[in-house]
Amino acid sequence: MREVVLDTETTGIEHKEGHRIIEIGCVEVIDRRLTGRHYHVYINPERDIDEGAQAVHGISLEFLADKPVFADIADDFMNFISGSRLVIHNAAFDVGFIDSELTRLNRGHGLVADHCSVLDTLAMAREKHPGQRNSLDALCKRYGVDNSQRELHGALLDAEILADVYLIMTGGQTALSLAAHGQGEGGEGHDVSAIRRIDPALREQLRVLRASAEELEAHDQRLAAVEKSAGFALWRGAPEQ
Repeated sequence: MREVVLDTETTGIEHKEGHRIIEIGCVEVIDRRLTGRHYHVYINPERDIDEGAQAVHGISLEFLADKPVFADIADDFMNFISGSRLVIHNAAFDVGFIDSELTRLNRGHGLVADHCSVLDTLAMAREKHPGQRNSLDALCKRYGVDNSQRELHGALLDAEILADVYLIMTGGQTALSLAAHGQGEGGEGHDVSAIRRIDPALREQLRVLRASAEELEAHDQRLAAVEKSAGFALWRGAPEQ
């Protein structure tokens, strides 16, 4: 599965009031693995930026003066996201702005839903953690994701952070997974017995690491210490009743 974790920054809160996108950041995830491929662009909005919005992202109109307008980047952007599942925190906001830009452009792109499915991590977080704060910063704290560089909002940085949060939030406790023929891990784990059921040619490629003599001796010493403390070590069998 190809997923694109996406975030935008804008000139204001409401696209219905004519506010525009000024930054898009995307991170590619394939089979739950970050590929290192991303899409990032600043956009000249051809309008003023609200003071409140600029206080959040720190992007000024002067900085954007020489940046491309949305019409210049639309084709490349849509090519990057098309066919993927978009992963967005508070998806209605970002998708609403993108759809607004595409409609204004009127170049036959249609809407986001014509090209991608969308997963809203805010809705997912609210379902998993009802009654708790589920902002991106709150999720970073909950899942131990480093967001120390996030002094201001930035589309690419926020997309990278969200990708980490999303993978942790949806990973759960999984059993042993086997990556076959260079493919990444799928969404489901497999129990250890699955090793016996995989293609024999692939099974032969699995590397078996055996304990060294020193490691075996250290293990035996550890079991002896357990026996001395607890009376028996389960790894050597339960004591006779």
